[in-house]
Amino acid sequence: MKITEVTTGRALHDWTRVPWRIYADDPNWVPHLVQDVEKVFDPARNKLLQARADRKAGAIKRWVLYDDAGNAAGRIAAFVDPKTAWTDKQQPTGGCGFFECINDQRAATLLFDTARDWLRAQGMEAMDGPVNLGERNMFWGLLIENFTDPPIYGTNYNPPYYVTLLKGYGFHIYFKQLFFKRNALEPTQPIFQRKYNQFKNDPDFKVRNAEGMSMAQLAEDFRTVLNAAWVDHENFKPMPKEVALKTILQMKPVMDPRIIVFVYYKNAPIAFYINLPELNEIFRHVNGNLNWAGKLKFLWHKWHGTATTMTGIVFGVVKEWQGKGVEGAMIAFMSEWLLRSKRYKETVLTWIGDFNPKMLKVCENLGAANYRTLATYRYLFDRSKPFERLPIIGQ
Repeated sequence: MKITEVTTGRALHDWTRVPWRIYADDPNWVPHLVQDVEKVFDPARNKLLQARADRKAGAIKRWVLYDDAGNAAGRIAAFVDPKTAWTDKQQPTGGCGFFECINDQRAATLLFDTARDWLRAQGMEAMDGPVNLGERNMFWGLLIENFTDPPIYGTNYNPPYYVTLLKGYGFHIYFKQLFFKRNALEPTQPIFQRKYNQFKNDPDFKVRNAEGMSMAQLAEDFRTVLNAAWVDHENFKPMPKEVALKTILQMKPVMDPRIIVFVYYKNAPIAFYINLPELNEIFRHVNGNLNWAGKLKFLWHKWHGTATTMTGIVFGVVKEWQGKGVEGAMIAFMSEWLLRSKRYKETVLTWIGDFNPKMLKVCENLGAANYRTLATYRYLFDRSKPFERLPIIGQ
């Protein structure tokens, strides 16, 4: 076996195509879009690979593994996130991701060793994986429970033996990522409806969807809530206006404004609940490539209403309004529309960490079931150092 660093040419082609070998006989697998993956490695499109006045640029490498017959048998990437890795003086931690491998511990160990050695040369003392050089809603975590449901868009999917490969190397679970699902055609619990009725009867409040909103207004209201909701989170940087608008414009082609909800108090936005049609129900028809043919297929399936699941991708409430029923009001508002329209049959909530008991309780009250679990693993380079899981919020 041999490892080759990926730059261009055959190695890049082979690195991209490894998943098609691993999942050749798996009917549930939906390939990530190659355009989404390549964006992570492109300094022009991934801001974390660009230097700024307050930080240096992040770093990223990738490798492809060839078996003794010269066939691509595995791949991996390693990266340093400039927002977190170098700022952690106690334990600088890098990441590895986009891991795919045949069922062979020797092959997996060679891939993980390569990522570890490169990260150590960057000053890291540990690596998390499989993770992404970007937001946690994309390419993050290892599937450890429920290998029968198809993956939702942007989430990792893998064979069960990957768990054995990571454990065999010495990774430990740093935190679990719980996905929840509920029948969209069942009414929400009475407590949510009562909260919504209170808001409906108070003229200072307004709960609405995004129908008729301009992209500029949607972006500004989204940014306002986001910045006020996450203000106390570690390493959070306020989202600038231009970034918010770019984010919303990128979502526009896949957006259904009827399933994006905002709450206003005296005309100021205080909460949002953003859902999208489940894109993998469409992307499974484009075979991982949104080229011109893939775009035509996507548009046809979007127009045809192929996606019958909606996915909640982000939920935000301004800090002073958290825990006051705003969350329940948005859920009840959304449920009323779903029951009337019957447009979507199921709703999936993007992952919530097992370290966040408050949000887990919201899901429980909603009547959603934890139907799938992924995990973020951590590997300490100093094998004598005690391993500690991510602390529970509030403890």
